[in-house]
Amino acid sequence: MMQIEIALRALHALSDTQLTAWSSFYGSAPLGPEDQPDFINAVAQIETELSPLSLLDALQQIEQTQGRIKRRHWGERCIDLDILLFGNETLRSERLNLPHHELTKRSFVVSPLLEIAPDLVLPDGQPLSDVQPEFDGDLHTLHRPVIDL
Repeated sequence: MMQIEIALRALHALSDTQLTAWSSFYGSAPLGPEDQPDFINAVAQIETELSPLSLLDALQQIEQTQGRIKRRHWGERCIDLDILLFGNETLRSERLNLPHHELTKRSFVVSPLLEIAPDLVLPDGQPLSDVQPEFDGDLHTLHRPVIDL
């Protein structure tokens, strides 16, 4: 089972949280150091009673459980879970920025997000469908996983 599938199952298992949708898996060239394997990305949609920072703590615990070790900035890692949006909330802090400050710059975020939320409007009022990411990374769809929750 892929790391992303394990993470989706872990999201589904979080208390006060329900996994409601997930995208296909997408492959792309790495952002950052080019001497690392291609990225595999997906996005998930959840409904949660957790606060943004409690959700961040939970996501970091999932990463640790799955063996994430950060060796270098934008370097290879087995899993990387980010909060992209939290409803229409905006937040800027040392630990968390909402919406994610790089969300609109990366095709490997925008494309899967559009797949599960084609009519999404960002908190600043911009339709996600109008976004043209700076980094394309030769993005390609790998497959749509069927995950028995």
